[in-house]
Amino acid sequence: MTMSIRQAGPCFAGEVSGLDLRTPISPDDALAIHRGMDEYAVLAIRGPVLSAEQQMDFTLKLGEIEHAIGTSLRAPEDYRWPTSFADVSNLDRHEKPLPRDDRRRLFAIGNRLWHSDSSFKPTPARYSILHGLSVPSKGGNTEFADMRAAWDALDAETQAECEGQVCEHSQMYSRSLIGFTDFTAEERERFAPVRQTLVRTHPVTGRKSLYLSSHAGGIIGWPVPEARAFLRDLIEHATQRQFVHAHEWQVGDIVMWDNRQTMHRARPFPDQEPRDMRRTTLAGDGPTAAQAA
Repeated sequence: MTMSIRQAGPCFAGEVSGLDLRTPISPDDALAIHRGMDEYAVLAIRGPVLSAEQQMDFTLKLGEIEHAIGTSLRAPEDYRWPTSFADVSNLDRHEKPLPRDDRRRLFAIGNRLWHSDSSFKPTPARYSILHGLSVPSKGGNTEFADMRAAWDALDAETQAECEGQVCEHSQMYSRSLIGFTDFTAEERERFAPVRQTLVRTHPVTGRKSLYLSSHAGGIIGWPVPEARAFLRDLIEHATQRQFVHAHEWQVGDIVMWDNRQTMHRARPFPDQEPRDMRRTTLAGDGPTAAQAA
């Protein structure tokens, strides 16, 4: 069966058919996936549950991976997967839901804020590839915002104000928005702010996008209150319903998105029901802005 992509969302996002990820994809299929991502920014592939090896094989056919090191509060002895995968679940290493007051769970609630994966790293991620191993009885959808359309809809004066700006991103800032401030000295050092441009240009299509995230807590050279108010206004603009697509998860789904062109957030679900998601991540090409010494 020939692979094809149809539009799934109201203004972006696509659904892939004719692709069985239990077998290695061809170079032509990998090229078609990249082209689909350039156009739709989010792609969903329905199918059976994949093994970790099958998911990794699919990822490596698309590019170099980013390791999930130091991005959560899970200690190495708590890891359920090697660092080539990110554990985007509410489960401990015994496959049990984390207690409601567990600091690892509370930290992860920050994923319900609009964000872009790894924007808090000097080199942010390219694609995120999330695989649904188990889903709750209700809730738990993932929503995506098209940052290209959000940029296009800005008035010329606001676009001019955004051009050339550099923001500071840190998970300490995003977690403070939900009241999580319980960081150790090591974690504060690990989550030190990095710099990212506020406007990105796609290297293939040439389209501009707002590069926003809940991790962005300041604009270089701006007073903090003014910067945060400006960034909040931009996020409110970029997440209007006409720019948003929601994916309703089924077991076995693969959903991948381009972090250079989208923001996303997870939605709430019953906290003692398993929501087991395994993510691989494609590494970015390099820093978006000169980093602080």
